[in-house]
Amino acid sequence: MVNSTLCPSDNQQTIDQEGFWSTDGIHWDAHRIGWLIAGACAAVTVVLTVINVGFHATHYTNRGEQRQIIRILYMPAVYAIISFFSYRFFRSYTYYDLIETAYESVTLSAFLLLLIEFVAATAAEHDVDNAILRKDKEALPIPFCCWRYRPTKAYFMYTVKWSVLQYVILRPLLSIAGIVCQYYGVLCESGPWSFKTAHAYITVIDGVSISIALYGMLVFYGLTKDELKGRKPLSKFMSIKLIVMFTFYQGLVFDALEGRVIKATEYWTETNIADGLNALAICIEMVLFSAFMLYAYSWREYVVPGRPRTSVWRPLWDSINYSDFAHEIVGSVRFFVDYARGKPGTHGPRVQVTDAQTGKTHTKMDFGEAFGILPRPYEHAAYPMASAATGRAGAVLWWACRPVSG
Repeated sequence: MVNSTLCPSDNQQTIDQEGFWSTDGIHWDAHRIGWLIAGACAAVTVVLTVINVGFHATHYTNRGEQRQIIRILYMPAVYAIISFFSYRFFRSYTYYDLIETAYESVTLSAFLLLLIEFVAATAAEHDVDNAILRKDKEALPIPFCCWRYRPTKAYFMYTVKWSVLQYVILRPLLSIAGIVCQYYGVLCESGPWSFKTAHAYITVIDGVSISIALYGMLVFYGLTKDELKGRKPLSKFMSIKLIVMFTFYQGLVFDALEGRVIKATEYWTETNIADGLNALAICIEMVLFSAFMLYAYSWREYVVPGRPRTSVWRPLWDSINYSDFAHEIVGSVRFFVDYARGKPGTHGPRVQVTDAQTGKTHTKMDFGEAFGILPRPYEHAAYPMASAATGRAGAVLWWACRPVSG
């Protein structure tokens, strides 16, 4: 079912019946050479990824950090494998491409949680106020640099976190919608740009969503760059950001070359060739990025002398168990619901808590407690920054707000 006026077919009617191996040997045309290069590069990428993941898994001494690192390390291998299959089975390229981009959201969210782990560890080792509470008003990055924000507000860090986590929800949903639309012939990736097609809406929503995610990441990095010194945050971020940029912009370049430099052949349309070149380029690039990640996400800093190697099964399970994502998303949604309802503790600065049963007074939360990484100072909180009284626990909460200028 194809809308013929807007959705021209991505594929030629004539299908090449030959496989890689022919009865009289290999005919080394451009497609088969590309096939070989894509497969070899994908294999090298997988080997480099397995080496890095394997060393992290056998030196699994910091679960909170390495769980996210392993998820990030999967990115080049996932892209290389899917790109190889999209090159090999080019008539189904769109389906593979939509699956590939869905993992991008997982990687960005894992990177944010990794940075949170880094900052929380710094706060726990030194003064708890050094993480966030000492921060003063700062200007937002370009293009909103004329606006200033105060990070000590309870809702601010939830906003930054949600700006990234929203992408891990929207991107997979967009991929699913794209797959369904492609099946029914209304996606129209190769047709003219029109808001009568599903592709236009998916592209716009995806562009807005990832822009918000990357901006939130930039705000977070600018806020905590002092605490992240020595952890190679820029190298870690660029290893992800460059993959996203390369795959996005080179796709635009190949699309622009359709009908101008790229011409259709007997078996391949202009779109087939452009998609194939994009997939081939990704396979080659992932070799470089997987090698770069050996440096950016080195396992050596997690080696503890004298400690025996760990089993690989627990780390691998942690890396594919996304319950921590769900926990963060649910906690953020709960906070914003309470914020909209005007509950105390959601609009002001952070609080001090005194437990009526033990008589202990807890200091203002550090960054790890705010994000649920470290134990909360009081047991029955609905969310880290709230100040709602919990009568059943017998806890008495009060605000100790310091003067805030501006």
